[in-house]
Amino acid sequence: MTSTGPEATTTHDGPLRVERDGHVETWTIDLPETRNPISGPDVVAAFVEHTARVDRDGDVRAVILTGAGSAFSAGGNVHEMAERRGMFSGAPYEQRNGYRHGIQQIPLALRRCEVPFIAAVNGPAVGAGCDLAMMCDLRIASTKAFFAESFVQLGIIPGDGGAWFLTRAIGPARAAEMALTGDRVDAATALEWGMVSRVVEPEDLLGAARDLAERVAKNPPHATRMAKKLLQESQQRDLEGVLELSAAMQAISHHTQDHTDAVQAFVERTRR
Repeated sequence: MTSTGPEATTTHDGPLRVERDGHVETWTIDLPETRNPISGPDVVAAFVEHTARVDRDGDVRAVILTGAGSAFSAGGNVHEMAERRGMFSGAPYEQRNGYRHGIQQIPLALRRCEVPFIAAVNGPAVGAGCDLAMMCDLRIASTKAFFAESFVQLGIIPGDGGAWFLTRAIGPARAAEMALTGDRVDAATALEWGMVSRVVEPEDLLGAARDLAERVAKNPPHATRMAKKLLQESQQRDLEGVLELSAAMQAISHHTQDHTDAVQAFVERTRR
């Protein structure tokens, strides 16, 4: 990410590279030699820590998530799976807890976080990597990207919440096609299916994601955070519940200085 001011910083938290520029952070899963798996405890810990951090930091208004090297994320570490190491070791009860206290903490953390997340999918997003992209609020893909809900091809199922996120992203019929075949979906098809909102050339990906992030970040942060929360709640509440929550959030919004300033600016523009 290009630094544009004194606030620009870069830090490493194990496998996660975090870059801050103004109101936008870019998180890069930095394990290119193994195609950015997210099943390791260090990756899980980094995601949980940083999502909690930005949720508390009102100055962070958008996060871009991408992968180092040629892949977005290969999901689980298949070599550890084959060798029954890490979260894939132990008896069934131990493996259950390995999922619950391991990789499943990532979707829970992202779901709790009210900061909008943008997936910049630079390459293959496979298995849990595909699900990670679906956990984000907005998605842009490189022409080199593809998506695969490939668990069944390894004789397993989406253990990270993928069935929940994928269905909501592209609908039950297409989610079933991906989950039951494990076949790849290229970037053009992902765009057609609404899995991503835009497909760009690889060299333009981070710039396009940054542009989108800035369009989000220019708005009052309380409004974007509450709008994200309202969109999430609308997926599981009935209309009456959503209307009640909307009324409460709107009442709060009407009493913010950002709202007062925005309305005054609008009125002044219309008087010119």
